[in-house]
Amino acid sequence: MLDLEFAERTDPGRVRGNNEDALGHVLPTGPAQVQSQGWFFAIADGMGGHEYGEVASNLAIKTAVEGFRKIPKGVMHVSLLPRLVQEANAAVYDAGQATSLRGARMGTTFVACALRFDSAVVSHVGDSRCYLFRNGRGTQLTRDHTMAEEQMRLGILSKEEAAEHDGRHVLTRSLGNELFVAADTQTVNILPGDVLLLCTDGLYGGVPDASIQRIVERSGDLEKAAEALITAANDAGGHDNVSVQLIRVKTVERMGLYRGRPYRLL
Repeated sequence: MLDLEFAERTDPGRVRGNNEDALGHVLPTGPAQVQSQGWFFAIADGMGGHEYGEVASNLAIKTAVEGFRKIPKGVMHVSLLPRLVQEANAAVYDAGQATSLRGARMGTTFVACALRFDSAVVSHVGDSRCYLFRNGRGTQLTRDHTMAEEQMRLGILSKEEAAEHDGRHVLTRSLGNELFVAADTQTVNILPGDVLLLCTDGLYGGVPDASIQRIVERSGDLEKAAEALITAANDAGGHDNVSVQLIRVKTVERMGLYRGRPYRLL
């Protein structure tokens, strides 16, 4: 049976007066829910200034968490997560329409991960990220929805140029900007010992990927690793809010699919 451990931390950083990041999770209450529902984790990074970014990120997380808790038994995560993203987007969009009457806009990035059996489904909008660390190698599973990233994908910028480009913080997609939003969603097989990291740009914006990987791999305690990541971001200047969720896979349940129905592999 799938078994996990996790830790999460959020911090306003050393420059900003408020924290516009939000995070949430849903844990199964017993073995039956481990198989029928699984685990859910999500992080959002709000924008809009004043309290509006904070409202947007918290609203997105609350909507997605509540939606995951209501899912029918056995629903496929790969079809569920894009739907939860759209529900979160609609909630933020509706709230933003009210604030726009007062001359303000709100929006948020969003990244979510749901795990069940032997797979993890990741869905995201914006530049909050999900990494997978396995056997000494780190892989960024998500692709930033930023102007610099799009130009790099088109071959206009190199990876090094994109990392320094003014457009690296300009989002091409976010929750709340339009009535409908397209989320990127993927499924990855997970193995015992894998560690997944969800984070906002307050972490990777100041801490290189190699340093992030080193911190995660050197700490056997996820709580200490999460705290060390926050500290590293703040030591790098703490110019932004920073949030992290670390998920370690302890055991998995190997499954196959037949006509859309999962079955246990011996």
